[in-house]
Amino acid sequence: MEKMEYMNELITKSKKAQKQFELFSQQQVDDICRAIAKVVYDNAEPLAKLAHEESGMGVYVDKIAKNKGKSKIIWNDMKGQKSVGIINKDEEEGLVYVAKPMGVIACVTPCTNPIVTPMCNIMFALKGRNSVIVAPHPRAKKCAVLLIDMFNKAIAKFNAPKDLLQVIPEPDIETSGLLMKSVDVVIATGGGGMVKAAYSSGKPAFGVGPGNVQCIIDRDMDMKTVVPKIIAGRIFDNGIICSGEQTIIAPREEYDAIMAEFEANGAYYTEDAQEAQRLRDTMFPGGVMNKDLVGQDIEKIAEAANIALPKGAKLIVVKAQGIGQDDYLSKEKMCSVISSYAYDTWEQAVEIATANLECEGKGHSVAIHSNNDENIEYAGIHLPVSRVLLNQICATMNGGAFTNSLAPSTTLGCGSWGNNSISENLSWRHLFNVSRIAYELDKRVPTDDEIWG
Repeated sequence: MEKMEYMNELITKSKKAQKQFELFSQQQVDDICRAIAKVVYDNAEPLAKLAHEESGMGVYVDKIAKNKGKSKIIWNDMKGQKSVGIINKDEEEGLVYVAKPMGVIACVTPCTNPIVTPMCNIMFALKGRNSVIVAPHPRAKKCAVLLIDMFNKAIAKFNAPKDLLQVIPEPDIETSGLLMKSVDVVIATGGGGMVKAAYSSGKPAFGVGPGNVQCIIDRDMDMKTVVPKIIAGRIFDNGIICSGEQTIIAPREEYDAIMAEFEANGAYYTEDAQEAQRLRDTMFPGGVMNKDLVGQDIEKIAEAANIALPKGAKLIVVKAQGIGQDDYLSKEKMCSVISSYAYDTWEQAVEIATANLECEGKGHSVAIHSNNDENIEYAGIHLPVSRVLLNQICATMNGGAFTNSLAPSTTLGCGSWGNNSISENLSWRHLFNVSRIAYELDKRVPTDDEIWG
């Protein structure tokens, strides 16, 4: 079948299903959303195994944790929340808010997160009574096909319309491009080229920018608390999470002690210029992250860079020789390698982080370990990022956590800095239209003198 004909058939079926789904009640919609989350939660282990085997990256046990954690927190966030019909009445302002579907939504999903990203974006779309067509990364098509089959079987028990969820089983760039031009809304989570294509499709799109999380440590913090958090974030799923910590920016007078604490917690620290250069050459041939090392075990990274790791080492900490464009180690490293920098003043720490973000990751996130409100607010004012995460593990908590108020998501907008339409975590709240009924209010109209005076 010709690709355009195939796409037209997918869209026709999806539109028919969406029109039927539009008539569902809030309870029916929520039953279906819950069923999606439960599929991933109840099958966390086999789905993690398949994701690890098919993509060839990441850590099996971390993928289990992701499957369980994201399914719980995303369902918990939308449970009992209104997304059908009248969702709010603001009597003081004389406004009534009515939620309505957007239509057919394309979910373009990555190989780095082949289970929880489709789950997440499908749940968001369904909460707004939209239908979904998934275009997976070719390296994750088995995951996508199995997942959609499991979802469809689960939601059939709640009389979900046939073809409410569809998947492209043999994805390629041309087919994904056709899909994005044919639907009503696009959610693109993946590489920069795919996100750019989504925004060029002529349809409303939600995309993400690359991560490069700068981690700034304030003076006089308890390093026995801070260091394990940074390590846990950097090595989670072998470093493929966009919110994973990428640098250590530490006060100069405490730098050696902090590096010693990293070593005491299983890091291999090097400030040897030759080892640092071998890491640059290995990880960034031509200035671009080596795709063969993405999400690989630290032993493979060390072997490729001819570095002798001590037994049991969890990650490599390498002292950078420059900031921003002056050193490839300032860029996003999608494996268990983190670069380190020393600063003299808090303003300089923020400057280092900003230079690195200008190199890559502008708009995404910064992790700060501090109890100094003045420093925290200074960073929040000056850093070009959408999220400043405080005293937490960025890799696992930046996409929402039970202990913070960021929207639970796997799709993190980076604002205009990252060429994105939103500067917050994508949530189900973004995926329905709202009609506003506006009543006339009994308000006195101000005089011209009051307005212009």
